[in-house]
Amino acid sequence: MHESATRGGLGALDEEVAQCRACPRLVAWREQVAQEKRAAFRDQTYWGRPVPGFGPPDAALAIIGLAPAAHGGNRTGRIFTGDRSGDVLYAGLHAVGLANQPNATHRGDGLRLHRTRITAPVHCAPPANKPTPAERDTCRPWLVRELALLRPTLRAVVVLGAFGWQALLPALSAAGWPVPAPRPRFGHGTEVALDGLHLLGCYHVSQQNTFTGRLTPVMLVEVLRRAAELAEIGPPVHSATRITPTPGQ
Repeated sequence: MHESATRGGLGALDEEVAQCRACPRLVAWREQVAQEKRAAFRDQTYWGRPVPGFGPPDAALAIIGLAPAAHGGNRTGRIFTGDRSGDVLYAGLHAVGLANQPNATHRGDGLRLHRTRITAPVHCAPPANKPTPAERDTCRPWLVRELALLRPTLRAVVVLGAFGWQALLPALSAAGWPVPAPRPRFGHGTEVALDGLHLLGCYHVSQQNTFTGRLTPVMLVEVLRRAAELAEIGPPVHSATRITPTPGQ
């Protein structure tokens, strides 16, 4: 990966992502939704822009979704925040010790992730939750840059759904990981070992999957726990260390 791809860090990358206007259909849709709003959120100001990844720069585990929800991330400005899919995902992350709380409602809610970063191959909310192949490919350079920045610490990736799996593999290759040919197929519980990186497949936390029982909370937690084990993520420091105030404080 060229030096320019990793210059500036994740914070700079996130700012660039949030300004992107490369896909006319997605720009029009995300802004239309932000203006029309859902009745339950009519008093809120929608984010209405691309939604960057979320999580610390030393992440050993990445979670790859699909795209922001129209009234979730597109409203709150944070991935998987403010919708039922996020409720399921963050509850699972909290159960495994990868999040400090089980819910995500807005960007100022105090949520923190432990050595875990969540992102998506498409950063804008798409109509009907279905990005086109061209939109996926146009958005790919953002994911390649994000993976390159995470590479020094990244040890495992959980991919939520077949769309994310298919989008991730060429991005990994572009970021410098050797991807076998033919490319491995997605499946829930699938594990693929690359050069120092473990890929794990998991059904997406969509309402369609969770309401029908195709993906249960137990199934999700099993995949997340396995991923944390493969990534060698220990418990958060704050959970094991008591900070003693210095005299006079």
